[in-house]
Amino acid sequence: MSLRDDQLATLKAAGKDFDYYNIANLDGIDHLPYSLKVLVENLVRNIDGANITDEHVKTLLDWDPNAEPSHEIQFTPSRVIMQDFTGVPCIVDLATMRDAVKDLGGDPEVINPQVQSDMVIDHSVQIDKYGIADAVQQNMDIEYQRNGERYQFLRWGQQAFKNFRVVPPGTGIIHQVNIEYLAKVVMSKAEANGNTLAYLDSCVGTDSHTTTENGLGVLGWGVGGIEAEAAMLGQPISMLVPRVVGFKLTGSIPEGVTATDVVLTITDMLRKHGVVGKFVEFYGEGIASVPLANRATIGNMGPEFGSTCGIFPIDNVTLDYLRLTGRSEEQVALVEAYAKANKLWGDASDPDYVEPQYSEYEELDLGTVVPSIAGPKRPQDRILLSEAKEMFEKTAPAYETEKTAPAYETEKTVKDPVAVSTDFRGDFDIENGDVAIASITSCTNTSNPSVMIAAGLIARNAHAKGLKPKPWVKTSLAPGSQVVADYLKAAGLQDDLDALGYQLVGFGCATCIGNSGPLLPEISEAINANDLTVTAVLSGNRNFEGRISPDVKMNYLASPPLVIAYALAGTMDFDFETQPLGTDADGNDVYLKDIWPTNSEVAAVVDGTVSREMFLKDYASVFDGDHRWKGLDVPEGELFAWNDKSTYVRKQTFFDGMKATPDPVADIHGARVLALLGDSVTTDHISPAGAFKASGPAGKYLTERGVEPKNFNSYGSRRGNHEIMVRGTFGNIRLRNQLLASVGEEVTPGGFTYDFLAKKPTTIFEASRDYIDNKVPLVVLAGKEYGTGSSRDWAAKGTVMLGVKAVITESFERIHRSNLIGMGVLPLQFPAGESYESLGLNGTETYDIAGVEKLNEGVTPKTVHVTATHEDGSKTEFDAVVRIDTPGEADYYRNGGILQYVLRNLMK
Repeated sequence: MSLRDDQLATLKAAGKDFDYYNIANLDGIDHLPYSLKVLVENLVRNIDGANITDEHVKTLLDWDPNAEPSHEIQFTPSRVIMQDFTGVPCIVDLATMRDAVKDLGGDPEVINPQVQSDMVIDHSVQIDKYGIADAVQQNMDIEYQRNGERYQFLRWGQQAFKNFRVVPPGTGIIHQVNIEYLAKVVMSKAEANGNTLAYLDSCVGTDSHTTTENGLGVLGWGVGGIEAEAAMLGQPISMLVPRVVGFKLTGSIPEGVTATDVVLTITDMLRKHGVVGKFVEFYGEGIASVPLANRATIGNMGPEFGSTCGIFPIDNVTLDYLRLTGRSEEQVALVEAYAKANKLWGDASDPDYVEPQYSEYEELDLGTVVPSIAGPKRPQDRILLSEAKEMFEKTAPAYETEKTAPAYETEKTVKDPVAVSTDFRGDFDIENGDVAIASITSCTNTSNPSVMIAAGLIARNAHAKGLKPKPWVKTSLAPGSQVVADYLKAAGLQDDLDALGYQLVGFGCATCIGNSGPLLPEISEAINANDLTVTAVLSGNRNFEGRISPDVKMNYLASPPLVIAYALAGTMDFDFETQPLGTDADGNDVYLKDIWPTNSEVAAVVDGTVSREMFLKDYASVFDGDHRWKGLDVPEGELFAWNDKSTYVRKQTFFDGMKATPDPVADIHGARVLALLGDSVTTDHISPAGAFKASGPAGKYLTERGVEPKNFNSYGSRRGNHEIMVRGTFGNIRLRNQLLASVGEEVTPGGFTYDFLAKKPTTIFEASRDYIDNKVPLVVLAGKEYGTGSSRDWAAKGTVMLGVKAVITESFERIHRSNLIGMGVLPLQFPAGESYESLGLNGTETYDIAGVEKLNEGVTPKTVHVTATHEDGSKTEFDAVVRIDTPGEADYYRNGGILQYVLRNLMK
């Protein structure tokens, strides 16, 4: 008998009996933070005796708040959520797996997600049209023209796979749809014995802001595509038990302060504290007065403050939100009964409440928060609104003199106003500091009625005073769900927003991910011809350099009402306290304080308009889509009809020639070095991202297929085509391959290497084809912290597709190490204290790696023997540490990767 059997119990909720795993009586549970209790339940429920054992549960129950993370556990998410950029490759892989099963003589329909998996198409809408009545319809028409191929494929997937649902374009943003509809908080499923099992909702997503769901008490975070696919196929995700930072909230938000100001303050505090790799958990009596929408706003910014999650426990606030958003009374009752039975109820005023122990502590009195913005290039760089003009004047000169690195003033840099003449917005002058984009967009704020209604009330008051945004400002409103459009309309505020140029432009991420669309050509030309430093203000969560628009150098995050305020001001060089926004009909100066609504005015409109009925209506047909979606020409059948001419969606090659039983793993002989890299090589250095040039391997591939450079789109939009992605792997302009220096060549930044067969420098992609054609295996040598940064699936997928069999480093970032194994690449470490430099290696050697074959006996060797043969015939030998850390990882490696392992298991 295991703990799994011992802890199975019965729960009564809403007149029904549920099976559940009771963790409330386990020794040590009381002092654990909420988030770690969630992991305890997850482990108990998924004990299998191999990857997850009673011992893992005991380790977690014995958690020492002061210890550094060292214990590895397996987390098995209940759900997976994806957006269309990162989710398309997952569905390509599943579709290819079906073809592979058929080729092996099996039933293709065994390939389905094993847990509920949802995709929300929200990353492809671009703001091409704005400031006109039908902007949203025109933008959607353009979106379908651009993305028709991808959408046909996803629509096929919606019909072909079980446990896979697609929320079509034009519905909302992934994270808002998740908290308003998809998330269950407590899930239930029918079991083979006829009973119903209740268990905790947990969800990983292929988008970093999956942490929005933490506001609901749902544990989860953003992961790369490989972990997402593994989770979809029922496989656990390997993680270290983290340190947990307890964050106490007290007091209440003062007059004139918004939830956005609160979250920018928390982001600033936690970045200074240092929470990377840690869980953050909000606790204390004060959280009872934090509305769910504000909790979601805070959880959303987890990636910005750097933690894995930023979670709130389940309490009455959670239940009220579930009711408001249309969840059934039976579901609400189940959530309450389950949370209370399993000591997950977070009401600090409850007599049975036990305050958790935390590794570290932070505290914020909400009454001390003041209006803030963040920028000009990082979300943690908070600026008090009262000091925004002064700070802008301090930072702007560095941008005004910078054209490209290194910084210098060009001959065309202009400091004086530049005249612009347009048909759309008339004639005006623009100058440094002017706001070119003022956009209400993103999952951080549009899921929060208080800040959206505040924006509508500012618009109403400004309109009544006769104020208008400046003509050079590109204004846009892209809410996160149709409910937002409903309540703005019901409150009569959309008319006022329209009057200020804030017509609906779409339902999607838009500006926040760089889909702000082009500025007016005349404005863009004036900016670039005169090297002007213009600004963007957005209600988003990311403002990195170059992200929002290629024409805009400085980007600021602000609450939705402040976005409108800056549109009215027209410049960042503005002090709202001392400078008027304009004059009213009587010629009186109008200041921001004259149009800013009170907290009670905002609350009254929210309470009077946001209703349960709106959520029930808008989510009743959430998976159906509009006439465009329904009208797509979609192939039918269990197998996808691949189009060889497609440049967006291609059948993967991972399963080519795959057998029902894997071949034994083999030692590596005669390998060449593809790249010799330094310390802290990130997944951004390895994985293709952003735009690409016609002269590079990916550009040549498209040009040869008749695609013009203006239609290249980005690597992100073409993630479903492995031919594009492999050509961009290791292609980052900041990557420096020292192998070129070892052979006396200049180190050209980007994806270049030396081909020892052709005896010449060339691109990494072209060299890899030469080696693959000649059956020469490849290795990568690197320094410390290889693969740091976000988990990017193509960092591992691209590596294996280039023919790399092993990566030898001083140390790995955990997730990338695990991803390499998931793609069948062997992660090895130099002996402790050694490096390729200390061993006298420079990448010109050939490599033999012996001892890998021990894995065929069911044993994972601690080390393997590496022999590096120098060009003069001399040898350097060392024992490299094998970084296959769990039995599950050994299974994945023996099978050639996680997808092959799962495919063979599902066929059994």
